[in-house]
Amino acid sequence: MTNIMIRLAQESDAAEILEIYAPYIKETNITFEYEVPTLVDFKKRIQEISSHYPYLVCLLDGVIVGYAYAHRHMERAAYQWNVESSVYISKKCLHMGIGKALYNALIEVLKLQNVQNIYAIVTYPNANSESLHQYFDFRTIGIYPKTGYKFGQWIDVIWLEKSIGKHENNPKPFQSIEKIEAKRITEILDKCCAIIKSSKNVIQNRL
Repeated sequence: MTNIMIRLAQESDAAEILEIYAPYIKETNITFEYEVPTLVDFKKRIQEISSHYPYLVCLLDGVIVGYAYAHRHMERAAYQWNVESSVYISKKCLHMGIGKALYNALIEVLKLQNVQNIYAIVTYPNANSESLHQYFDFRTIGIYPKTGYKFGQWIDVIWLEKSIGKHENNPKPFQSIEKIEAKRITEILDKCCAIIKSSKNVIQNRL
């Protein structure tokens, strides 16, 4: 049986995560980066994000096949309850429920941190990402037409938003992930693995 795990990323995961991300840089306009970052720089990114926000990886039989993370959306204090999210899946493991499982876990952990709004900035068209965000009831709140240029063409970007809080007066302040009880995070991640285990494609596409 395929061994499935979702856990918090570690700095030592950087090379495997970058291996997933690099083809998206070199072959697609899903990310607007032109050059693959160095391993040293990528480790710094993971360290900076994971010190405050969830940075999750999914492993099948010990191999990282997808990752998702959130980071602060804007810097001013009044924006502390907002995050921007990203998810990337190995191209060998698409349509196996990995993206849904990671996103579900990400959302539930963010709730523990008192996050109220999640924003996703997605190149358009992008069928896989659009489908994933529709599944989680994100709504389109804007479009930036022809805002990015890559591979010889101008690219549109859509902004998507999901509310995960009650937007009460005097909201509890944002809590760094380091302040969240590890047991509660582990329970969420283990529960979300069930989404992948229920996918028939997992067994058919074992690594």
